[in-house]
Amino acid sequence: MKMVLLIPIFLISAAFSASAAFALCVTADTANLRSGPGTNYDVSWQVFKYMPLKMASQKGDWYRVQDIDGETHWIYKPLVTDNISCAVVKVDEANIRSGPGEQYNKTSMSPLFMYESLKVIEKKGSWVKVMLENEETGWVLDNLLWIQ
Repeated sequence: MKMVLLIPIFLISAAFSASAAFALCVTADTANLRSGPGTNYDVSWQVFKYMPLKMASQKGDWYRVQDIDGETHWIYKPLVTDNISCAVVKVDEANIRSGPGEQYNKTSMSPLFMYESLKVIEKKGSWVKVMLENEETGWVLDNLLWIQ
């Protein structure tokens, strides 16, 4: 009897936690993150295209989101999508290479700096092919990125 009751409770809690947050990616060239759900709230951070965010809730046309540092902000819904995967550099500097491995040359875009946002194109092992806002591409080691 106890086992029968635990299974539905587990399934309900698993479904709730899975839908509690999902990945968003900024699609506008720049976007203001705000302290509340509206333009009358202060701008807490201005971010650029391909900044990944984690959506926590929604109020009308505004999403409450979490950034790479775990801080909470609000963003206007038309400025983001959940159709593409994005990443942000989470270390002071990250090399971007011409291929998926340290044996490949660093590109002219190296190094990338903390908080630079990127579109994820593909993954190969522990390497991620990314695209910058200027549409140049290269490969970055995945543990140097916060990927959503």
